[in-house]
Amino acid sequence: MVVLDATIVSIALPATQKDLGFSDSDRQWVVTAYALAFGSLLLLGGRLSDLFGRRRMLLTGFAGFALASVVGGAATGIETLILARAAQGVFGAILAPAALSLLTTTFTTPADRARAFSVYGSVTGSGSAIGLLLGGSLTEYTSWRWCLYVNVVIAAVGFLGAAVKLRKAPPRRGTPMDWPGVVTAAAGLAAVVYAMGRAEADGWGAPSTYGCLVSGALLLAGFVAWERRAAHPLLPLRVVLDRTRGGAYLAVAITGGGMFGLFLFLTYYLTTVLGLTPLRTGLAFLPMIVAIMASAIGVGRTLTPRTGPRPLVTAGALLAACGMATLTRLGPESTYAVGVLPGLVLVGAGIGLVFSPTQNAATSGVRPHDAGVASAMVNTAQQIGGAAGTAFLSSVAASATARYAEHATPGTDTAMLAAIHGYHSVFRVSAALFLLCAVVSATTFRSGPLDSG
Repeated sequence: MVVLDATIVSIALPATQKDLGFSDSDRQWVVTAYALAFGSLLLLGGRLSDLFGRRRMLLTGFAGFALASVVGGAATGIETLILARAAQGVFGAILAPAALSLLTTTFTTPADRARAFSVYGSVTGSGSAIGLLLGGSLTEYTSWRWCLYVNVVIAAVGFLGAAVKLRKAPPRRGTPMDWPGVVTAAAGLAAVVYAMGRAEADGWGAPSTYGCLVSGALLLAGFVAWERRAAHPLLPLRVVLDRTRGGAYLAVAITGGGMFGLFLFLTYYLTTVLGLTPLRTGLAFLPMIVAIMASAIGVGRTLTPRTGPRPLVTAGALLAACGMATLTRLGPESTYAVGVLPGLVLVGAGIGLVFSPTQNAATSGVRPHDAGVASAMVNTAQQIGGAAGTAFLSSVAASATARYAEHATPGTDTAMLAAIHGYHSVFRVSAALFLLCAVVSATTFRSGPLDSG
C-alpha cells in the first residue's frame, strides 16, 4: 500500500485534474505532498516503533492511512486532496518501518529471514508497477477517486491481521526522544526531496533547486554532527557505519533511482509512441511484476542463507543493467512483444535479486531496539534515491530531446523521434546506475551468509 501509492495516483492525474479543475502547477503537489511527508518523517516513524511498540504503530498507521485516503477520495478541491496526500505520507512513514522492523525482530534464523525478506522484497520491488496497473484499471473502469479508496480495503485487511496475529509488547520506558535529531533530520530530508521535485520542474540551475539542496545538505550534516554526541540519538551511527548495512542502504538508493526512471519513461513510451490506454499500460508491466516475485521468492529465498547477499545483489544489478540496455533499441516501429517485453523481464528479475537480499542485509545484526530506525533507513534510501533518480533522469531526457530536435531535419516525426532519443538516454543512464549498484555490492558487502544476531 505504501509503495504503490507513490505511483497509483500518477496515472490518474489527468482525470483528477479534469474533474477538480486545478492548474498544471498545482498538479505536481498531488505527488510531491506524499513524497515530502513520507521521506522526511521515516526516521521519526522508525524510532516511534522502537519506543512505543511495532504493533501499536502498525495499527495507528493503517487506521490513519485509511482515513486520509477517504478524505482524499472525497475531495472536491485541490487543497483537500493535497492535505490528504500529505497525511498519507505521514502515516506511511509510520507504517513502513513498523512493518519491516517486525520482520527483523520476528524472523531471526537465516532460513526464516531469507523466506520473509524474499516475500517482502518482491512486494516492495513490484509495488510501484502494481500501482501503475491498479491505477490504470481503476481510472478506466471506475473513477480516479478509487485510486485512493482502494487503500481502505488494503488497510482494513492489514489492521485486522495485525490486531489478531501480533502480540502486544510493552513500550520502552526511560528513553527520551531525540527532538533536535528529529527536527534536523526531517527538515534536511524534506529540503532534499523538495529540491528534487523542483529540479524536475525548474531545472538544476534554479535557485529553488540548489538553494534547497544546499540547505538540506547543511541540515543533514548538522544532524550527523548532533547524532555523534547525543545521549539517545534518533539514528545511532553504528546502524549505518557497518560495512554491509551501509552498502545495502547505498544499493537500495541507487536501485530506486534506476527503477523509478524505468517506470516513468517507459510509461511515456507505451502511451505516447505505442498509443496504449492507461489500463493496457498498467498490464504491460505485469510480466515485470511476475519476474520480480519469481526471482525474489524463487531464487532469493533459496540462495541467500547459503551465499549471503553479495553475489545475488551483484548478479541482480548486472541483470537489470542488461535489461535497461535492451530498452535502448526501442524505436517508433517497435512492438511490445519484441521490443519491450524482454527488457522488462530482465529488469524485473534483476530487481527481485537486488531488493530481497539488500533489505535483509540492511536490518541484519541490529539490536532489537534499533530495528525500527534501521528499517526506516531502508525506506529513506529508496525514497531519496527514487526522487533523485527521477529528477536527474528527467533532466537527462529533456536535454537529450532538445539536442536531437535542434539538430534534426524538420519533419512530421521529429517530435516523436526526439522523445524516443530522450528515452534512450534515460535507459542508458539507468543501466549505468545498475552497473554502479553492482560495483557497490561487490565491494561493500561482506562475503558469506549474514549475521542473524
